[in-house]
Amino acid sequence: MAARPQLLHLERVGKDYAKLSRDSQRLRLVADLLRGRQPSRHFRALDDVSLSLSAGESLAIIGENGAGKSTLLKIVAGVITPTRGSVDLQGRVSALLELGSGFHPEYSGIENIDLAATLLGLSAEQIAAKRDEIIAFADIGAHIGEPIKHYSSGMVVRLGFAVATALRPDLLITDEVLAVGDESFQKKCIAWIESYLEGGGALMLCSHSMYHVQKLCRRAVWLKDGRVERIGTADDVSQAYLAFHEEKRARSEGSHVSVSRPDGQHDGVEALQLHPASPVSVGGSFSVSGVVRTSDRQPPVLHATVDRADGTRLWAASSTYEGLRWQRGAEDRASFSLDIAQLPLLPGKYRIRVEARDSSGAVLPLVQEATFTVSGATRELGWVRMPHRWHMSSAAGEAPASSPAPLLR
Repeated sequence: MAARPQLLHLERVGKDYAKLSRDSQRLRLVADLLRGRQPSRHFRALDDVSLSLSAGESLAIIGENGAGKSTLLKIVAGVITPTRGSVDLQGRVSALLELGSGFHPEYSGIENIDLAATLLGLSAEQIAAKRDEIIAFADIGAHIGEPIKHYSSGMVVRLGFAVATALRPDLLITDEVLAVGDESFQKKCIAWIESYLEGGGALMLCSHSMYHVQKLCRRAVWLKDGRVERIGTADDVSQAYLAFHEEKRARSEGSHVSVSRPDGQHDGVEALQLHPASPVSVGGSFSVSGVVRTSDRQPPVLHATVDRADGTRLWAASSTYEGLRWQRGAEDRASFSLDIAQLPLLPGKYRIRVEARDSSGAVLPLVQEATFTVSGATRELGWVRMPHRWHMSSAAGEAPASSPAPLLR
């Protein structure tokens, strides 16, 4: 299969913005620019970003607000120029970056369709041939004849996306377009994007929705503080990004819990032991034991989670529905254990976390984590062990041959 042509290549791209707080700094900026020098005070919005995109590929750009996502998309779209690095772009680009960008607020929807198509280089005959198709895709009814300034945000996005679909660019860049459309319009957009990618189009999608990232994109880039934190398959990068937010939220929740004992000692899980100690054999028995303490008169609820080393959540369980009885010991302490008869994890490194919650559902301050390794030889891939058996029979209907798949070798 022939390799598809490369549409985009970024090499160590960076973008700086001048930081100005006083008039004297504005004068200094002008002087620096006249001398061909970089501003003496600047904010680095993007730094050392390298990536490539070929025809038919889809790339998601994810990250927190202020991570540099929009700056990167604007550089690719040609709206702004990079401070450092090179951008090699082949083919026609259509960018849906900011709500209503490129539309004149006083013009009607039809007039803005003609304006946008003209700016993209279409002739009057080509515009006339595409106009009905664009209006039908936007599906905003009689509003198409009204000024854009009277449109809702969703209607503006409908019109902008409709223009992009009719022109079928080589590279489509979208920034949270699907976040403001209704469900039926989102389905229409997703169906069009999938068809567009199958036809050789390329997509750069910026989104906070990991559902859309995993559904529409094969690869993803996670930007953090203007730099590439991680690049790879959409599944791997989005899972790592979600794990990052889980850890961030857990730290935030823990920092706001103020439950403590009069003697200054905190409530929660005090100690954690693994049995056996790492490593654990694939399919072997595994247990976790520890001590929990609480000043609340109600029994605490224990939560246990198992994550991959990269933070991907694999399993979680709560003692809420287990009928666990609270047997308070000395100084409001109680021991606990969690037993797993056959650990279904494939070889790799994992982390187990145990926390306690009080009767109000708040996480108690003391939370314990421990890492462990699962060892063993296996021909299976992934994270979990799933007992299975293959079956095969001939077309003539002979008795099927059957054999259990060897889990360990």
